[in-house]
This record gives sequence, C-alpha cells and structure tokens, in this order.
Amino acid sequence: MPAFREAFWFWLKLGFISFGGPAGQIAIMHQELVERRRWISEGRFLHALNYCMVLPGPEATQLATYIGWLMHRTWGGVVAGGLFVLPSVFILITLSWIYVAYGEVPLIAGIFYGIKPAVVAVVLAAAHRIATRALRHPALWIVAGAAFCAIFFFDAPFPLIVISAGLLGYLGGRVAPDVFATGAGHGAAKATYGPALIDDGSPLPPHARFSWPKLWAYSLSGVALWAIAMGTLLALLGWQHALTQMGWFFTKTALLTFGGAYAVLPYVFQNAVEHYHWLTAPQMIDGLALGETTPGPLIMVVAFVGFLGAGAAGALIAAFFTFLPSFVFIFVGAPFIETTHGNLRFTAPLTGITAAVVGVVVNLALFFAYHVLWPEGFAGRFDFVSALVGLAALVALFRFKAGIIPVIAACAVAGLAVRLFT
Repeated sequence: MPAFREAFWFWLKLGFISFGGPAGQIAIMHQELVERRRWISEGRFLHALNYCMVLPGPEATQLATYIGWLMHRTWGGVVAGGLFVLPSVFILITLSWIYVAYGEVPLIAGIFYGIKPAVVAVVLAAAHRIATRALRHPALWIVAGAAFCAIFFFDAPFPLIVISAGLLGYLGGRVAPDVFATGAGHGAAKATYGPALIDDGSPLPPHARFSWPKLWAYSLSGVALWAIAMGTLLALLGWQHALTQMGWFFTKTALLTFGGAYAVLPYVFQNAVEHYHWLTAPQMIDGLALGETTPGPLIMVVAFVGFLGAGAAGALIAAFFTFLPSFVFIFVGAPFIETTHGNLRFTAPLTGITAAVVGVVVNLALFFAYHVLWPEGFAGRFDFVSALVGLAALVALFRFKAGIIPVIAACAVAGLAVRLFT
C-alpha cells in the first residue's frame, strides 16, 4: 500500500489538474492509479466506479473518496475527496470575485476559449477508453447504443437509464452470465499493466469489511454533521436568511444529482435564478463556463451561485451541503460493495450500468461539441478555430498518446494566443 503521505500529495495534485468534467477526471484517475502507479487493479477500479455511478452526487469525487478509503481507511477517504474538491472551491471563489469586480476578464476568457474544445476531445477519449475496456461483448455495445439513443433522441432521465441498465444486467447475469461476467474486464488489468497493490484477488482489509454497527455509525455521524451545520445557521441567522436557504436548497440538490451535474443543472438554474434570485440567467451561464473549464467537479458551479448570492460564505455553504452526502454515501455503502466483488449477482447489474454510461458519456461529448463549435446555435456561425484546436487535441490524445494535462495546457495557450491576436 502506498504511504499515506505519498497518497496525500497525489490527491492534492489531482485536485488542481482534474479538468474535463467527470469523464475527464475519471480518465485521469484511471491513467494515474491503474496504468501508471498500479495502486489498484482495473477490475477493482471499475467495480468502485459502477457503485459511484448509481449514487446521487459527483461520481468522480465519490470515486476518489472510495479509493482513498480503500487504501487508508476513513481519513484516507476524507483526504482524497476533500483535496479533490477544495482546490476548485477556492479557485472558483477567486474567479467569482474577479468576475464580480471586473466583469470581463480577457485573459481568463482566452484560456477558456482554448480549453473548451480540449474538453470535448478529453471526454471523447474517456468514452473510448471506457468502451474498449468495459464493452467486451456485442450485447454490451447494444446496451451502450440504446442508452445513447434514449438520452440523445428521447431526453430520457438518467435515473431511468441507470435503473433500466441495472435491471437488464441483473436479468442478463441469470440468462447469459458469460456476457455480463466479462463486461467489467476483470482479469484484464494484470495482463496489460502488471499486478496492482490492490489487485482483483487481494483480500479485504479489516476496515473494508461490512458490519451493521459500522453502517449505523457512519450514517448517524453524517446526519449529525448536517444537523449541526444547519442548526447553527438556523439559530444564528433564521430560516429566511440567504445562507440558511442555501444550506437547505443545496442539501436537496445533493440528493437529486443522479447522473452527474448536467442532470441537476436545470433544477439549480430554475431555483437559483427564478425562485431565489441569487443571480441572473446570463450570470448563471457564465458560471457554468467557469465550472466547465476549471479543475474539480462540474457541480462546483454551485460555489459560483453561492458567491453571487451571499459572497464567499455563500460559496462555502453551497459546497459543504452539496458534497457532504457524497462522503456519507461512500463510507456507508463501500464496505458492502467490496463484499460483492466477484459476485455475479451484484456485478452483472453494475456491468449493465457501465455499458449504459458509455452511451451517456458520448452524449455528453456531443453536448459539449455543439456548444463549443456552434456557440450561437446551429443558425449561427461555425467556430473553425475551436474545431481545429479540438481536432489537434484529439490527434494528440489518440495518435501520440499525449497526457491529458499537457494537451489541456497547450490548448489553453493556443486559445489565449488566438484571443490576444484577433
């Protein structure tokens, strides 16, 4: 097992380089933890990821928390998840202050202009990476295609896609177990990358074993933390104060974020803009651009909303109440999930979910591409410069196997140059 200090510095670094939304962040973690450092096998990585995909909340944050917990107990999970989130909180608070104080920031706008097409390339690369490893049977490709069609053509809600794919996986595991036993790619990691510190066959450490007392202890601790924070706001400020309302609203938001940030952004937009009037619609769109192009979870746009509604305190309140449930879900559920590793009754539904997620990620890439290449809609102009930057990023990632961070950095420099000289 890596030393706690070594893991600490890795999670801190990850918090500053985790660009690209959930797909890009998961790709970075896979590249670092599975391929390069070999801290965890691909089978265990995908097993944890499948669980995080069915939870409400930001799946990449939860995956970091899960792996940190698996390696170094509760404090390992707190450090991994906390360092994944905290840099983006303070970066967004700083950028929100600049946004409010100065309005337009040409330097930041130029950097964002280059990063956006790079994000499209990163998400496509992540979809390709997950697909080639997880879709090991034609039936799973069909599941992925069906999920893509459901969300792209029929705007099906993500929870419905997840539930349907899980049910299909459960039934498929009973009818055609070979198909769904191979979907997660168990055993492939050893042949490709060598043995891992936490390998497919590694015994469970004592802290990862399920027990009812442990489940209730974590559950009650999470509820107590929430109650203390919410009770303090209520006692000091009253129910109608903006900070108290933010605590309550972002608690509900945290429990509705099935399928990642894009599934819940319409809910945040509607309430923050139309009901609470914390910010205007154009400001919300600007905040989404900041969230898309800064490190950390995309749902961290809530920090921007909180800042415009109540300053730095609002940003911190929004982040705390949005992410607290994610930590509780991991600490409560991960021990049970670890006991199901290799059990087809539990892994087959998760394999079906992974296949569906591939289709959803492709849809996300197309969503990004549309907004980047046609910034004014299909009726407006086509952004050829962004298309060239995105194509160069794709070639770098696929043809030359370049790292994600160098590609994003190069595209940021290119976007800045374009904006400064045009």
